[in-house]
Amino acid sequence: MTKCIVVTGTDTGIGKTVFSAGLAGLLDGFYWKPVQSGLDDETDSEVVARLAGLPPGRVLPEVYRLSKPLSPHRSAEIDGVAIEAGDLSVPAVPGPLVIEGAGGLMVPLNRRTMFIDIFAEWRLPVILCARTALGTINHTLLSIEALRTRSIPLAGIAFIGEEVADTQRTIVEFGEVPQLGRLPHLDPLTDETLRQAMVAGFDLDQIAGAE
Repeated sequence: MTKCIVVTGTDTGIGKTVFSAGLAGLLDGFYWKPVQSGLDDETDSEVVARLAGLPPGRVLPEVYRLSKPLSPHRSAEIDGVAIEAGDLSVPAVPGPLVIEGAGGLMVPLNRRTMFIDIFAEWRLPVILCARTALGTINHTLLSIEALRTRSIPLAGIAFIGEEVADTQRTIVEFGEVPQLGRLPHLDPLTDETLRQAMVAGFDLDQIAGAE
């Protein structure tokens, strides 16, 4: 199987990088974070390299590495960098590619372009990561609506957090979207515990068949 899957979230800091690491490992694929904001701590690509259990070279380099942990448009301005949408072409790799966005769908890359505009150009299937905590119904349904308004294919929802059955059911029913699975918070979080949780929580055939 050679295909690309975009992983985005309803917000920042919800666990989509950990999910992306688990997905890339589950697919035995590649990982790409086009834009990284914030370099002082462990970057998302470094987290994935540590947790995905992939051979060296499977985590592709970022196109833009920005110093401040801010929205990409502002971090780029501080660094004196202009993010160009044309630079974010999907790389060709010999296997499945997991592409992780930055923050949520409407995060600006510059003063004209948001990440969702790039996703609309790519027309790749998107997995939307959503918290199971209070407030997620509104955030998730708005994100689903934004994707569908732009005719971006939505593969399904990956819930992150503890089981909240009614919240998950409500999102799936109102959003008319598949639930791909749920990734609990892991303690300890290691490559092995992540792989076990992904195998237990997600149907690889369902994800692989998403269009």
